[in-house]
Amino acid sequence: MKPITLAALPLAVMLAACGSKPPAEPLRAVRTVEVRYEKAGDTNRYVGTVRSRYEVDQAFRVGGKVARRVVEVGQVVREGDIVAMLDDKDYQLAVEAVHQQFVAASAQAAQAESDRKRLAALKLDGSVSVADEERADSQARTTRAASDAKAKELDLARNRLAYTVLRASQGGVVTAVKFEAGQVVAEGQPVVSIASQGEPEVVVDVPEDQLAAFRSASYKASLASAPDQVFDVALRELSPQAAAQTRTYRARLKPVSSRALPLGATATLFVAYKAGSVGIAALPAAAITRSNGQPALWVVKAAGEGAGTVGLIPVTVHGYRNDEVLISGPSAGDRVVVAGVQKMAPNLKVALSTPATSDATKQAAR
Repeated sequence: MKPITLAALPLAVMLAACGSKPPAEPLRAVRTVEVRYEKAGDTNRYVGTVRSRYEVDQAFRVGGKVARRVVEVGQVVREGDIVAMLDDKDYQLAVEAVHQQFVAASAQAAQAESDRKRLAALKLDGSVSVADEERADSQARTTRAASDAKAKELDLARNRLAYTVLRASQGGVVTAVKFEAGQVVAEGQPVVSIASQGEPEVVVDVPEDQLAAFRSASYKASLASAPDQVFDVALRELSPQAAAQTRTYRARLKPVSSRALPLGATATLFVAYKAGSVGIAALPAAAITRSNGQPALWVVKAAGEGAGTVGLIPVTVHGYRNDEVLISGPSAGDRVVVAGVQKMAPNLKVALSTPATSDATKQAAR
């Protein structure tokens, strides 16, 4: 047998390499959590504010330059208290001018009535004609109507003079002041807001996908300043139309028992849904991705011991809580990728690492 020369060695190595299979690509390891839905009624939280049921934006009924501002934000006022005053010099001059016109019109009406009576007396002996009497009657009626019209104009001018003083239309607390002394304001321009303290409400915005369940739920609320003091509230009003910018529906809830709440305070609304009305699972917020502009999750389909393939499914997001997202859509027991979702692709083969233990897998959505 002849020895293999050195020149033949590379060829032998290449032939051996062609006969062997390339090494398999290692599976990408992923961290997953199991989707768990709460069997009992779910609870959701909304953050809102305390507002008054009756809040009025007040305005001057005439325009002019503000001469004096009496109130400040947070000040308590009673019905009829002075809020602000305009410079009323022009309105006083208008009253005087109309008053003089009324005096002149009244004098003309009195003269015309006197002439009518004299002609009526002269008609008895035939000294005046019927036409003269009719002209006298017409003149008397015309001047009397002109006098009445000037009287109405005088009343109107006096009313406009009185409108230069803005008074509180209801008792309450001043929540906004939108003017300063020296500023020229237009007729009907809102300048101050007054909220009644008698009927406070909790106001929240409800997403469209939760609207149906929200109507039939039960409600409790607490204030950020006293989170341990939870009280019952009842739904008083739910807007039939979504807000143009947020596309949410405004809900107003009042305390079941009379309760004083600080206006403007931050409130948390706890909405307890009926069992089976809504299924919500809590997952780490990092699990959420998007598909065609909609929220989605990568779900692992088992293909063997410790391995599987991933697929993208759409989900509905119901809200966020700390570092968790509240969702519905996947089946209970599905395993969801919670780390590295940006590196996933449809039908990508992955290796299941030890499932991460998180708050989301320990407790249901509340």
